[in-house]
Amino acid sequence: LRYLRPPGAAAFVQPFILRARLCGHFAFHATPSMRANSRPVTSNQPGPHEHLQAIVRKHAQTTFLKPLSPASCAAFDLAIAAWRRHRGELILDAGCGVGLSTRRLAASHPDSFIIGVDQSADRLEREVRWHESPPKNFITVRADLVDFWRLMLREGVHPAQHFLLYPNPWPKKDQLGRRWHGHPVFPTVVALGGRIECRSNWQTYVEEFASALGQLTGVATAAEPFAADPAAPLTPFEEKYLASGHALWRCRAALATD
Repeated sequence: LRYLRPPGAAAFVQPFILRARLCGHFAFHATPSMRANSRPVTSNQPGPHEHLQAIVRKHAQTTFLKPLSPASCAAFDLAIAAWRRHRGELILDAGCGVGLSTRRLAASHPDSFIIGVDQSADRLEREVRWHESPPKNFITVRADLVDFWRLMLREGVHPAQHFLLYPNPWPKKDQLGRRWHGHPVFPTVVALGGRIECRSNWQTYVEEFASALGQLTGVATAAEPFAADPAAPLTPFEEKYLASGHALWRCRAALATD
């Protein structure tokens, strides 16, 4: 087992893990499938939050001054260096979890390079089910997304595509500020540009996300139901929600780069 880390960031950066080579292929040990026992999202908020527009407007008019973590900076440098070595369009898998979505995106976009970012070392170190030789056009790193997005904008790194797949919905009414579209970093996410896609099994989350995008860009964007491929769900959560019979929602938009 071997990890590739930059100096001074050994406890924080987690690129893809190099496993045993078997008959010329990398072997990723299987993880048990998530059971079909996921409960639908419940909330004391019946629809899009009444204060969403005010919060988005406030964040657009103020500067987010949270200090950048040195560990996130090291992870960013490692990921961007890997992309520049590989070249190709950049795809960001924001909140990649165990990294299955990062691998699937890499396999389906062979001419691009995918960076998967997650804050959890535990998730990134879990085995993923991958029975063939894994693609080489990806890296996963452990970093604070709030830092990673701001570093991308500061350094002029703009993704061609940007995925937020099944983020924690924080469904209580008083948790709006914990949702990405209610967070101070959201104007930075929009300023990065590219084709952005958010998926969730909570319709309200995606409706709010679309509303916030429209407010910041002036371009009408809507939530839409979609049918994921049951044979190749993009994330373990998507697999679980499909098996549990949940309706899935997404918002897609093409964002201009400032």
